[in-house]
Amino acid sequence: MEVTGRIKKIEPTKEFGSSGFKKRELVITTEEQYPQHILIEFVQDKCALLDAVQEGQNVKVAINLRGREWINPQGEAKYFNSLNGWKIDLVQANAPQPMAPTPKFEEVDPFVDSNEPDDLPF
Repeated sequence: MEVTGRIKKIEPTKEFGSSGFKKRELVITTEEQYPQHILIEFVQDKCALLDAVQEGQNVKVAINLRGREWINPQGEAKYFNSLNGWKIDLVQANAPQPMAPTPKFEEVDPFVDSNEPDDLPF
């Protein structure tokens, strides 16, 4: 899956626990009729990918959708989703899309013989 938009915020890398788990968060604002602010997590070695981008840039982020279950102390199941980024590319804002050249055709009226003089009054 991919998400495209403008970088709103890049958080610094945070480490958790003694295992050295690292996480860095990115917020992207989509550019559509109703813009959405999408939080994407980068973990471990993928945190370094965010060093090459800055707030305000348009990017396309490749993501994986993750879901997990948590059982609270009362025994109720709760479900959480996260978006994990694994690739990020810069995108030019409003870049013109390359178009194939339009073939040129000679206009020919099949009902007019080009060898006859045009004697119509209009």
